[in-house]
Amino acid sequence: MVKSMSSSERKSLIDNYLTDLSLLAKRLCPESRIEATTETFEDEDGHVRIYPPAGMREEENAEIEGNVADRCVDILVARGVFICSAVYD
Repeated sequence: MVKSMSSSERKSLIDNYLTDLSLLAKRLCPESRIEATTETFEDEDGHVRIYPPAGMREEENAEIEGNVADRCVDILVARGVFICSAVYD
């Protein structure tokens, strides 16, 4: 069960996870451009968009996307924070 928290605590938690996911994406692909936002759609808490350099292989993009998505699922299960991520080529 997710512990109740104030809106400022939740915003801080979301910001911390957006940073965590952005740093993970940068570790996986240092040349990529990362956008992390708290824009919401339905029940999402934020988004991480990953823009790898031109010419990256589809398999590399899929690996980055899979690793970041796995971490998003871990965060959702552990803390109830729903952050979506995607690689845009």
